[in-house]
Amino acid sequence: MYELVTGPMAWLAFSVFFIGLIVRTVMYIRGLDWKLDRVAYSEDLALGIRGAIRSIGFWLLPFGTRGWRFYKGLTLLVFIFHIGLLGVPIFLKAHNIILQERWGFSLWTISETAADVLTIAVVVSGLFLLLRRIALPEVRIMTSAADYLLLGMVIIPFITGFLAHHQVTDYQFWLIVHILSSEILLILIPFTKLSHVVLFFLARAQLGMDFGIKRGGMKNKGFAW
Repeated sequence: MYELVTGPMAWLAFSVFFIGLIVRTVMYIRGLDWKLDRVAYSEDLALGIRGAIRSIGFWLLPFGTRGWRFYKGLTLLVFIFHIGLLGVPIFLKAHNIILQERWGFSLWTISETAADVLTIAVVVSGLFLLLRRIALPEVRIMTSAADYLLLGMVIIPFITGFLAHHQVTDYQFWLIVHILSSEILLILIPFTKLSHVVLFFLARAQLGMDFGIKRGGMKNKGFAW
């Protein structure tokens, strides 16, 4: 079973993940309206790029936008959740050992203590985000069963990885569940709301260009839109 999940299934998961996100990116760009978006962006590219960078940058900065500052508690949860969500899989020492063995390179790694802290932070913040969806009517009404399932699927690889690393009960069992749940998550990303891993940047860039060109940068300069 270990050979299956670390061999063919791993290749399948990563292939679906990368190809799926590339397709979503192409579909998003092709879906832009020529009259409202592409022409303006191509004519005033410098203003557009500046607006896109500002938009993405401020949203990646904690409390960098009015929305982040208004919901301070939610902002902390979201940033803690995403920092651990990205930091642990990419910079975990065990993952980078596999990269070195399989591909001949590795990235900078974090200590096991830091990985444990971030893992616990992901699980705890994820549970708080789940409780928020249940407790607040304005959020609950917009939450579907699939949203709860996706949040659970994001957290499960961290729980199982933590249990496997600390060899709680059956190490081999938790390791296989950890790998399998991670691969299922990779496959789900391009087809679900988790695709915001790339669509966030595309949407923020589009909005930044829109405001940088049409609604601000070209104001009072004869720009028809």
